[in-house]
Amino acid sequence: MSLFRTLVGAVRSVRHAPRLAAGLVPDDEVLLDAPDARLAPALVAAALADPDPAAKLLATTRDAAEWEDRDRYVVRLAAFAYRRDEWLARWVSAAPHDPDALLVTAQLAVRRAWESPARAERLRELDPLVRAVAEEAGHDPVPWRLALDHARGAQAGPAVFETLWGQAVRRSPHHYGSHVAALKYLSAQGYGSHRAAFDFAERAADDAAPHSLVRALPVRAAHDALRAEPERDGSGPPDRVDRAADRALALSAAFPAGDPWPAEVRNLLAHVLVERGRWAEAREEFGRIGPYATSFPWGCAGDAVPEDPPPGPRPRPARRDPLLRFLAARDRTRVELARRTPLREPRRGRAGRDGPVGH
Repeated sequence: MSLFRTLVGAVRSVRHAPRLAAGLVPDDEVLLDAPDARLAPALVAAALADPDPAAKLLATTRDAAEWEDRDRYVVRLAAFAYRRDEWLARWVSAAPHDPDALLVTAQLAVRRAWESPARAERLRELDPLVRAVAEEAGHDPVPWRLALDHARGAQAGPAVFETLWGQAVRRSPHHYGSHVAALKYLSAQGYGSHRAAFDFAERAADDAAPHSLVRALPVRAAHDALRAEPERDGSGPPDRVDRAADRALALSAAFPAGDPWPAEVRNLLAHVLVERGRWAEAREEFGRIGPYATSFPWGCAGDAVPEDPPPGPRPRPARRDPLLRFLAARDRTRVELARRTPLREPRRGRAGRDGPVGH
């Protein structure tokens, strides 16, 4: 019987997989971590050692209180400077007190310290820099999000975390980046548990505005739970993971397909749906993602390098291309869905009854 099912599944895959690929962006048109129209010129200029477009971009986001965009841009600019920092050095040299230059510098320094074998010690050495950037930031929550990330790596206690969290939400109660930083601290991979992470994420999602990315925070907790060993207290059961995915599906449906703004949330949701074997919904989500694949979560799925890797050298075999993982998951979704689709779709008979259904 198992051989028969295998053969039927193979026939179904051959028959239906091409149709299920309709509407998906071709593999060679999928982009990994594509910058938006505002960030792209700043990155091009940075490659030419010109910091002016980046400086103007971050100044604009600060003046307009565009905190979500500002947070994304700071992280992306620091990631670019991680390998090519001539433009950042020129910026700091020309404007040593520019709050945006100092923020990118601090973001870069924290990232480098995270990769040190002496992570906690290196991060503690950065405490004066991180504190100074945060305390001089006025209404900007992004430096406080960075302070939360820094505190987690420096092994700060709950009292320090609570103080930093209070400063972040005072400036922007629904800032997605600050909520993600807090969730990491409260997760089982941080200093909490799956239960604490789900509880926090669900409360935050309940309080968030209808189109806020914070409404998808539980699916981030679900992703962390799926990557970790189950806890004995049963705080991360499948039904809680599925409820988190349902919340994220509702949020994703509120944005146009191919919109780059919710791309990371959609990639995270697709990953969770694949892990849960919810193939039809995963196929729909891959269609909504369009060409916008993101390194997270595909760069830390399975045996890939975690989002916050442990101290010490990274084993080369574990580093696998996030784009290849994205495409492989998308292909697997089509194949699995095709295997579960009858050879002949139900059709209406002359008398209005359903026609015969294949195996």
